[in-house]
Amino acid sequence: MTSLLFNPATYDPKQFDQETRRLLRATIDWFEERGKQALVSKYHAKEFHADFLEFAAKENLFATLLTPAADAAGDPNKRWDTARVAALSEILGFYGLSYWYPWQVTILGLGPVWQSANPAARARAAQVLADGGVCAFGLSEKDHGADIYSTDMVLTPDGHGGYRATGGKYYIGNGNVAGVVSVFGRVEGIDGPDGYVFFAADSAHPNYHLVKNVVPSAIYVSEFRLEDYPVTADDILHTGPAAFDAALNTVNVGKFNLCFGGIGIAEHALYEAITHAHNRILYGNRVTDFPHVRSYLVDAYTRLVASKLFCDRAVDYFRSAGPDDRRYLLFNPVTKMQATTEAERIVGLLSEVASAKSFEADTYLTIAATDIRGLPKLEGTVAVNLALILKFMPQYLFAPAEYPAVPTRQDAADDVFLFNQGPARGLGKVRFHDWREAYRTFVHVPNVEVFAAQAESFAEFLTTAPPSAEQQRDLDYLLTLGELFTLIVYGQLILEQAELTGVDPLVLDQIFDALVRDFSGHAVTLHGKPSSTLPQQQWALGAVRKPVVDQGRFDHVWKQVEGLSGAYEMNP
Repeated sequence: MTSLLFNPATYDPKQFDQETRRLLRATIDWFEERGKQALVSKYHAKEFHADFLEFAAKENLFATLLTPAADAAGDPNKRWDTARVAALSEILGFYGLSYWYPWQVTILGLGPVWQSANPAARARAAQVLADGGVCAFGLSEKDHGADIYSTDMVLTPDGHGGYRATGGKYYIGNGNVAGVVSVFGRVEGIDGPDGYVFFAADSAHPNYHLVKNVVPSAIYVSEFRLEDYPVTADDILHTGPAAFDAALNTVNVGKFNLCFGGIGIAEHALYEAITHAHNRILYGNRVTDFPHVRSYLVDAYTRLVASKLFCDRAVDYFRSAGPDDRRYLLFNPVTKMQATTEAERIVGLLSEVASAKSFEADTYLTIAATDIRGLPKLEGTVAVNLALILKFMPQYLFAPAEYPAVPTRQDAADDVFLFNQGPARGLGKVRFHDWREAYRTFVHVPNVEVFAAQAESFAEFLTTAPPSAEQQRDLDYLLTLGELFTLIVYGQLILEQAELTGVDPLVLDQIFDALVRDFSGHAVTLHGKPSSTLPQQQWALGAVRKPVVDQGRFDHVWKQVEGLSGAYEMNP
């Protein structure tokens, strides 16, 4: 079961082709050869990760993994393969957000380009990658955030078929070094969506002015301004409503990797915390002999395994998506919200275990505790994703459809649909297969049975005591509904992946022990909402369940956690 966790000492990505395996191992080896002291000292010195970008350029890391086959000039190793993108995202997260981040924002910067039909812009991006460069996603602004309806990046026609762009962008990763910056703006004098434009800029152009790094960190999150920046036909990626769609579809592709970055961070933190605690003696006992410490560690471990199961299964839906199967559009915000908040929760539990050690300058835990807080907030907020998740709830719960079975997708294929998603609308019409199937498969697992009953009661609650018209306008109330619904979706894909991979049923039972507790907690929160009605309050209290307690199961899982002590320590 511990093989589910990434361990640099034993990692063998045999599911991938030879060049992918080489790149992933080379990345691990680069970090391990530099060692932990270099990792933590550079982090605390807020030293920009130029050395990592040099390594990535030398190995053609970004170019190989982020260039679609259509733009690969015949290179058989280049493709956009979500499975291996996810694998590198986890590895980079394991060594720190400082290294995951330039990879992540390069993915975002490429989104509008690979969705574009402009051959000149595509060729330029492919060449930037081949030359070892990185990209950036110029969407958000200082006064508007990611509110693309209100962009102040204005393109003025130059009278010769092109434009001059003037305006600022804020919170733009890689904005200091990006060879391609995909910038969202609007054409002067054209109101509404028809005026939207996505165009490619270059951070080295003299009319591109880097203002500052807006965060006190090793990563460079830039503020920049364009002043009378020339935009030609070769730079135009999208115009009109298609530019708006490109922005949202880029988020669908790129922000998915938040979950794997968080998983990597939590994995490294878990190894460090259990190794420290299990080898520390207090009051004549190992720290891990204390019951509350074991409880924290078992909860952290099972929540981490659950997150990996869900996110790995979500990869399959991304890779199998098409115009008639857009289920990934729900699973994506669940990864961005649930999986990233779970990673934050896991690191919090591990910090409780490590206590003062988690503040020391030479620990990875100190880095993890700081960086993990950012992931749930890098795509709007949890509220943004919950509001999106709620759009899918009626069709998911009450209108199941038939789909062919989705297999495990680790094949060496190019995920072309992700850059041909079409208009970013119609979310409420997306259909899903019957969520109950996964729960029926594992009804013999005690806490799966308890959680399935909670899920059924939630569906019944929505028909017998549904939100009133007023409550449907009350975002505070709806967000709690979203939390409850999200857990049902989360549990479904965990079970699907468990069936595909043969997960230890006792570990699965312990995972759903946590989900039962989480569901009960959100039900209590719903009960306390100011607008909750008496029938809703009665349902909420009735939905509270105690997980099935099994000391033998807990001890079995604890042995797996205990086995992680000393299983990995980063080279000094």
